[in-house]
Amino acid sequence: MKVYVAVESYTDEFGHTRPRIVIWQDGRRFEIQKVLEERQAVSVGAGGRGLRYTCLINGKRRFLFFEGPRWFVDAVKK
Repeated sequence: MKVYVAVESYTDEFGHTRPRIVIWQDGRRFEIQKVLEERQAVSVGAGGRGLRYTCLINGKRRFLFFEGPRWFVDAVKK
């Protein structure tokens, strides 16, 4: 399931954007420790296509998608 989130990001003088913090719907903030990869990809779990950032968040690999103009994550099923 696609969950739209707020993201604090940094854009450099060349127009390259890097996400820094993911802000969940309930206001919780998750710092992105490192961006491991950035590429165009399809979200298999949620559908949709965009720029996929493979991020290290709380020591775990997570995918964050930019489907301009919005950001989304695949909801983790419990």
